[in-house]
Amino acid sequence: MLKYWGHLIYRWLTPVVDPFKLIYAPPKYIHFFIDWDRYSRINGAERIRIRDTYPQLYDNTQNTSFDAHCFYQNVWAFKKIYESKVNYHVDVGSHRDFVGFLSTITKITFIDIRPLVVTLENFNSKKGNVLSMPLGDNSVPSLSCLSVAEHIGLGRYGDLLDPFGTKHACKELSRVLSPNGNLYFSVPVGKARLCFNAHRIHSPQQIIEYFSDLQLVELSGVDDNGHFIGNIDVSILENSDFAFGLFQFRKNNCTSLESDASLRSG
Repeated sequence: MLKYWGHLIYRWLTPVVDPFKLIYAPPKYIHFFIDWDRYSRINGAERIRIRDTYPQLYDNTQNTSFDAHCFYQNVWAFKKIYESKVNYHVDVGSHRDFVGFLSTITKITFIDIRPLVVTLENFNSKKGNVLSMPLGDNSVPSLSCLSVAEHIGLGRYGDLLDPFGTKHACKELSRVLSPNGNLYFSVPVGKARLCFNAHRIHSPQQIIEYFSDLQLVELSGVDDNGHFIGNIDVSILENSDFAFGLFQFRKNNCTSLESDASLRSG
């Protein structure tokens, strides 16, 4: 119980101040000033002016720190898209570095409510909402949406509040995916809950149901310990606290035709 309340208090305080940095900062500043003095005494050292100082206190670590979820999801999706050899790809709201790297191997259109204004060859940014994309039905042969849908409907990024935001986003992604097209999709998975207003955690089965009109090609994941597992057993993800599900879906021709016929008959 004490651990639970500690985590809760920490999450409420960090938007204003990081308590751990307050605790660890004094000895790190002491080390900073010692290094400043030692460096200044080295023959040929540049002059250190106070106005140019820029204390970096937390980079002296034994290992390179990284967000395992983001790191592995980006590597997983990039490899899939590279191996598919597609000439054109659409990404919806994924990390800016990911879409920037993708532009080196294919033409890419990036859709987000906050356009990415950069100048890159093969890169086009469009303002759009994952709930209503400026794309036609069955029009995108290669599509990605990484660590986005879990935020939809929580207001975090200025979007409208909607308890079914993730489900509606999945429906829109399915709509624009073309027959035989591939969707690369990721969200936090585990025991389902809402962490307002950061994100939702879905059960992997719930995500599969949201994309019931698509074929699941692969389910890989990053477990609670930050380990990437290809073709992971769904039970591992179902019983996780905060894992990441990496889903590859495909729209079959028959699925698309049945959907079109259903729309016409309706």
